[in-house]
Amino acid sequence: MTYKKKIEEKETAREKVKEKAKKDPEKEERGKEEEINKETIKEEAIKEEGEEPVEQPEDENVKYLRLMADFQNYKKRVEKEKKDLYSYANENIINELLMVLDNFERALDHEDGNGFKEGIEMIFKQLWDVLVKSGLEEIPALGEEFDPQIHNAVMTEDTDEYESGKISGVMQKGYTLSGKVIRPSMVKVVN
Repeated sequence: MTYKKKIEEKETAREKVKEKAKKDPEKEERGKEEEINKETIKEEAIKEEGEEPVEQPEDENVKYLRLMADFQNYKKRVEKEKKDLYSYANENIINELLMVLDNFERALDHEDGNGFKEGIEMIFKQLWDVLVKSGLEEIPALGEEFDPQIHNAVMTEDTDEYESGKISGVMQKGYTLSGKVIRPSMVKVVN
């Protein structure tokens, strides 16, 4: 509320007091004295400060504090989003590299007996180290309790090797990137 509006409201209130005071002479005298005291205080404040005093109601202080709190929350949210963006920036490239990783594993399963296998193993280890350094982790699956958050059940089977609800086979490995599941494990679950 502006200073002029406050003055107008005070004027209106004074008019009402004056009308009531006309009915009661004692109130009229008190009203005049209060008005004189207020005018004197106002004049003294103007002389001291050189301008009209500006009153700041408590509502504006509360609005200011809320605005400050909202701004602080906004800064925290933006910082968290920026941090998440940096953490998951490599997600697309890692998803593409996972196919290469799968092919390397398939090639390693077939032995030819010559140095080809050793070369493939070295390439596989090098690629795996790069991916781990980027934040990639394999989701443990075989023999673990089935968790729909990180595992994708493709089949169920009956077996005595594992108890019910455990994973008995992994059809495709799953991975997390900086703690976020980017590909769940495709698994067989025991009935």
